[in-house]
Amino acid sequence: MRTLNISISDVELEKFGIKKDKIAFSEFVDLVSKELTRQALNRCVELAERYGLSSMTMAEITKEVKAVRKNAKSRS
Repeated sequence: MRTLNISISDVELEKFGIKKDKIAFSEFVDLVSKELTRQALNRCVELAERYGLSSMTMAEITKEVKAVRKNAKSRS
């Protein structure tokens, strides 16, 4: 096994919830993936609010999804 040294600020350590000085690469990837997912979700919420989608009910969303799928099938 090889060792990779990465410099990370205290702010980033806190942000990613890293508590130890040494972690497995797979654990590091998992932590970074979770943070990127969180950022993407926040961006989706921001866009939904900007374009008025955040006020849609689940029934309205389902209806919209079905319409898009139906339209995609008819184009095939």
